[in-house]
Amino acid sequence: MPDIDPIPLARLTTLRTGGVPERIIDAHSRDELVAALRGEWATGERWLALGGGSNLFVGDGEFDGTVVRILTTGIQRVPTAASGFVRLRIEAGHDWDALVAFAVAGGLAGIEGMSGIPGTVGAAPVQNVGAYGQEIEQTLVEVEILEESTGDVVVVPAADLGLGFRTSVFKAHYGSVAERPSVILSVTLELEHVGNAPRIVHDERLRMALGYAPGALATLGDVRERVLAMRRAKGMVLDASDPDTHSAGSFFQNAIVSPEFARTLPVECPRWPIRPDDVTETVIPLAEYDGVLPVRDTARAGSDVKISAGWLIEHAGLRKGFSLPRSRAALSTKHALALTNRGGASAAELAELARFVQRRVHAEFGLLLQPEPVLVDVEL
Repeated sequence: MPDIDPIPLARLTTLRTGGVPERIIDAHSRDELVAALRGEWATGERWLALGGGSNLFVGDGEFDGTVVRILTTGIQRVPTAASGFVRLRIEAGHDWDALVAFAVAGGLAGIEGMSGIPGTVGAAPVQNVGAYGQEIEQTLVEVEILEESTGDVVVVPAADLGLGFRTSVFKAHYGSVAERPSVILSVTLELEHVGNAPRIVHDERLRMALGYAPGALATLGDVRERVLAMRRAKGMVLDASDPDTHSAGSFFQNAIVSPEFARTLPVECPRWPIRPDDVTETVIPLAEYDGVLPVRDTARAGSDVKISAGWLIEHAGLRKGFSLPRSRAALSTKHALALTNRGGASAAELAELARFVQRRVHAEFGLLLQPEPVLVDVEL
């Protein structure tokens, strides 16, 4: 568990901001990671767990604390009772896209639509990552965590993680703290073994997002390549040759609003209904059944609407590639939802642009966009 010479966080985050921390510890194994975190927590000093750095926006000053880099890797098959499925336990520091490539090569379905997402496996459940109709909660079985409050290693089933749209009990949203402060040590997924032959793309959301016709056949590899091509066209894969690559992905969350508010927006604004949870079966003990079934409440919550934040930004008059005068921060030239570092931009410059976008969208549409990355020592 070596200390290394401190490295500016601007070199360890995809948005390329952040000063030098007081101390950096590299944890290459699970035991090293647990020991490093417990040691830091015992001191009561400030700390930051760092994976791929793809969902962080860090301020310009020095970080007055210890950064623990999660460099653990490895994929292990574990038993499952589900016929036709394979269960994998993956170390938290494993590269996410490397895991997707591994699954696709092995004919394992369920995460191919999330190809090309930068970052590590341990970060994926924190904000319930998703793309093109797939989210990690669809295949997630459990996570192994180290709880900050107790220092205990605990296995938590997916049902207890509070997974929602880009959120979980582990995520510290802007202006708030995590409901369950912890560091994820490993993630367990259950993927369907479908092989490598072409098959019908049954998932409607995935099919529509990728432009497949109803009944179209595709291999998992075909889907992965199509996803990567689409993400590359939007500047949403890490590519040193692409000036749009230095971002934190989508900087603002697609907004979740009420149906009433959605109706105040232009009809052209893309929107998607948030499907209510599946209605659970009502089980009535035979001794209590009187021949009358309870009436289901058809006016259940869950009819909120997801709004395209990218559309709102562009239609507030901020085109792709927009930047403020003399600023080295700009909207991506390919995807208005991404804020990019065009070379040497400070966190202050990026924050200034983010605030300007927020104000323009709010003035035009009455909606305040919320940042998606975790903000460290920076305010909007």
